[in-house]
Amino acid sequence: MKTSMSYSKDLMTFIEKSTSPYHSVIQGKKILDEKGFKELNMKDEWQVEKGGKYYVIPYSSMIIAFTLGEYVDKMGYKIIISHTDSPSFKIKPVSEIKTDNYITLNTEVYGGPVYYTWFDRPLSLAGKVALKSDNPMKPLIKYIDFKKSVLTIPSLAIHMNREVNKGVELSPQKDTLPLIGQINKTLSKDNYLVSYIAKELGTEIENILDFDLYLYLTGKGNVVGINEEFVQSSRLDDLAMVYTSLVSIANTENKSGINIAACFDNEEIGSRTKQGADSVLFSNIIERISMALSRTRSKQYRMLEESFIISADAAHALHPNAVEKNDPTNRPVINEGIVLKLSAKQSYATDCESTGTIQQLCDENKIPYQKFVNHSCIPGGKTLGPVVTAYLPIKAVDVGVPMLAMHSINELVGVDDLLNMSKLFDNFYAL
Repeated sequence: MKTSMSYSKDLMTFIEKSTSPYHSVIQGKKILDEKGFKELNMKDEWQVEKGGKYYVIPYSSMIIAFTLGEYVDKMGYKIIISHTDSPSFKIKPVSEIKTDNYITLNTEVYGGPVYYTWFDRPLSLAGKVALKSDNPMKPLIKYIDFKKSVLTIPSLAIHMNREVNKGVELSPQKDTLPLIGQINKTLSKDNYLVSYIAKELGTEIENILDFDLYLYLTGKGNVVGINEEFVQSSRLDDLAMVYTSLVSIANTENKSGINIAACFDNEEIGSRTKQGADSVLFSNIIERISMALSRTRSKQYRMLEESFIISADAAHALHPNAVEKNDPTNRPVINEGIVLKLSAKQSYATDCESTGTIQQLCDENKIPYQKFVNHSCIPGGKTLGPVVTAYLPIKAVDVGVPMLAMHSINELVGVDDLLNMSKLFDNFYAL
């Protein structure tokens, strides 16, 4: 039986190993493989059957899992969407900057990180590397995780920056470049980073074509609070929902309809990529599932009318030191229940009908919930819900666990909220 604490610790283990979007897909694949899911390939003709469990990895940073109920036409699609990426810093191709005997790395910002939270931390690198192959159309791809603290971004001493505690604007081209080492007898040559990558992969420097590498905070998350009520970890936005949706679809017996857990990349930069939610790819995959079941197009459209999407992402919790930033009457508190997110601007896909669906599902299963609306003078970000439903016109709701320090290198959520979200997903998939 799952408990709040055991579930939180399992999540932290998953996040610790999911050091880049590529590695989160690798970890998600392991969850599904252990439960007997079959991997499909985009280039193959799909053969599926009722009661079957499948997943597809169209690109290395996104994964879509689905299960077919024995009564597959009794209900439509039950879909949970989330994203594998988190705010970070990406290494530029020619990255080494030598200043006296220091070596720093040139980076560009990915998404919207809170810059100052990345200072004075043990950092590492993870991502993928493209190597030469016999077929220029298909470079050899290797995944790499340095797995140790090789970087840090040192802050400037207060003696040299007397106004720092009054708030100082940071330049991402100057102030957030990570220190990787010093030039000495063994590190005097150029291409120090590439040399290290080649050594880790057991190849030669000339075989390395390019790489996508991202900074991450080393180490595991922590349970904090006098009563151990909080989880503090990197990348909770949105790996908490990636993990929860994949574990739920893997463990829930699907009796009717088609369950789907779709984990996209690039939400933090707008989703407009081939592996992002703002692409026709997901609707194409839905259609391919339908075709594999020999459905007519008319039947497929009718099934969409019976379908429902849960868009799962982080939600802003009431901050005890800044209560004025939240709406006066709709302000969720950590460990007081999952959050239903609403917006008149449709930044979230929720409406009263979809909210009513989730409220009844929560009430029937004794899952506490709260509602969130942005402060009218402080607009929030857009989620995956409105993006996906622009291509798939399906009823949808945006939900999340209430979170403090969103987009910080260390975010904070409640242990009870994580388990309650898991319960919601389990009961949704069991419909």
